[in-house]
Amino acid sequence: MKAALLLLMPLLTFAGTIPGRDDNQGLDNVFPKPDPVQAFSEMKLLSADGSVWRKPQEDWAGARQRLATDPAWGQWFAAQQTEVNEWMAHQRDRVGWTGGWWHDFVSPKDGSFLIWTSAVPGEDVEFLASASDARVTITPKIFQGWVGIFRGQHMTMIERAAVLWRLTGDPRYAQWVAEQLDFYANNLGKWPIQSRFYGPSRLRVQPLDDAIDLTKLTRAIRLTWAETTPAQRQFWFERLLQPQAELLNASMHRIHNIGCWLRSATAQVALLYGDEALWRFAIDGPWGLRRQLTHGVTSDYLWFEQSLGYQEFIAGALIPLFTEAALAGRGAELAREMAIVQNLILAPTWLRFPNGYLPNPADNTISYARYAPLTASLTRAYRILPTPLGLAAARQVKSWDTLLDPPSGTPVQLPPLPTVTSRNFESSRCAILRAGDWQVFLHYGQLTDSHAQADALNFEAFYGDTDITHDPCTVGYGSPLHDGYYTRGLTHNVPLLNGEGEEPPQRGELTTFDAGQAIVAAAQPAYRSDASAHRTLRIVGPRLIDEATITALAGTPQTLGLALHVQGHATLPADFLPVADFTDGRPTPFRYWSNVRAATYHDQASFDIAYPGGLTLHITFSLPGEFRVFHGSVPDAPTPVRREAFYLETRGVKATFTTEFAPNTAHQGQHTDSKNLFQ
Repeated sequence: MKAALLLLMPLLTFAGTIPGRDDNQGLDNVFPKPDPVQAFSEMKLLSADGSVWRKPQEDWAGARQRLATDPAWGQWFAAQQTEVNEWMAHQRDRVGWTGGWWHDFVSPKDGSFLIWTSAVPGEDVEFLASASDARVTITPKIFQGWVGIFRGQHMTMIERAAVLWRLTGDPRYAQWVAEQLDFYANNLGKWPIQSRFYGPSRLRVQPLDDAIDLTKLTRAIRLTWAETTPAQRQFWFERLLQPQAELLNASMHRIHNIGCWLRSATAQVALLYGDEALWRFAIDGPWGLRRQLTHGVTSDYLWFEQSLGYQEFIAGALIPLFTEAALAGRGAELAREMAIVQNLILAPTWLRFPNGYLPNPADNTISYARYAPLTASLTRAYRILPTPLGLAAARQVKSWDTLLDPPSGTPVQLPPLPTVTSRNFESSRCAILRAGDWQVFLHYGQLTDSHAQADALNFEAFYGDTDITHDPCTVGYGSPLHDGYYTRGLTHNVPLLNGEGEEPPQRGELTTFDAGQAIVAAAQPAYRSDASAHRTLRIVGPRLIDEATITALAGTPQTLGLALHVQGHATLPADFLPVADFTDGRPTPFRYWSNVRAATYHDQASFDIAYPGGLTLHITFSLPGEFRVFHGSVPDAPTPVRREAFYLETRGVKATFTTEFAPNTAHQGQHTDSKNLFQ
């Protein structure tokens, strides 16, 4: 199979794996969740007994009938079968390939993901390509990244071949599945143990990837169970599944998104082979799933690492387990956990901007949790955690799930999306202000350093449907731009000391929140070891007013600054001149700016920013005394997209930068929920 696949990787390869220190292991985060079933109940379909879950079906006979009688289903199935057949005929894994990290499969030029195909680099193709570079040299790191992606694809094909055996009865599918299982069982010990991220791994570069693969292999064994012998199944358990489960159990003795994946994978092995001790460790152990969700999900039902992509990532880890447990008759044991995970999927709906776009605290790649509702996750969950939105979306797609367990029945009335209002999400360290045409998101603190960026006190804002300023997410973690730019203070709308932002993690202090007066303020007393910071945001009629203060704790003059990014185009006065020494004496992130121009002002500087759709904002910066204003082109996301940014700079011990955003009056009154519900 040679068709190019643009690398917007599936949810199962979400970027959940940057190393980090978490001294408290997550256990001192206590988040009461008194009634998860009733939370967001207006968006749910409760069962007759009041629970949120249903027992999923695997209707193989009905699926065969649909394929035989429905031309649309037949056409879909033929395409799926051809894809698996071609893979089986032409692709094979190799003992000599060491699995790498898909985040290393990125362009050295700008950090964008390379275009992945099944053509073997160095054998079938001489160069690789990205959206911005047609000729990328194959390095050992990039090749291992390709291997990691290939191995994940290969595991997917093994699982799909097992499904095809159940549907068609063609023994060649079960035989190929058995051959692949034999290959991995016979060669598992030949791959080196890698401990690059969070613990030991053999199949790929980290235990997360091994857990994803183990989930697919376990289901493939279950689906082909009747076509295999007890000796085969025991061989695969002793030589593949059990060693992998033991390897995974040695990792993630902490509260962490990856811990959910590891425990989910081993719990599925335990279900299949009736290993009660393994089940209890995965579910009720010291770092089992109950504890992961107790300490990892805030009272607002947001994952405590804050990146909203984890709402989908945790759901991706646990929906397969919930499904397998329910099919095995053990769903009731996980009823509370199912309710919590369903809430994880629903909660971002209360954070969305008017066009459905989601704010982005912490790091996240552009492919995950960018719009709410999280329709893809609601669709993925419909078999076990049905919702009106999930069922409606599932009825519009053809997939293995909808083939085996059709979302049948009378279409339910879709609930209106909840109105987003001013709200403090205290346990998640963020807040929303909404008044008039403005909606503002303030990220005022962090709960862990895992996936934290130097973005405490960052704000994002919309005026009606117009994106005024947003957080840019990040690129592949293997790119120098991740650590060198996207995680750093200059990338966010934050105050800076000597060019640097906050040193995470910092919980911060919410000092004011008044929804009626449309004001929110937060402090960061330990913003850095050498600085404190404070921010106040107010909506006053049609204007948004921001006051950001940075204080040098040393008491001696320092370089004090403020970064502001805009999604529009600034009109610059003629006195803005090119700057040749912008990077001199400044931290690494400044190197990624281009076309830098600057001018010097006293007390005040004003600019017009033209946005798509006709909106113009008049932005006024105020700061007593003399200050410089820099303007340039900066990386946005997805790369190679860029946007414009301002950087204000002065010298002193303390500075308060006041920014006023005043729109023209033609665009008032444009709050809508125009985003397609099922995008």
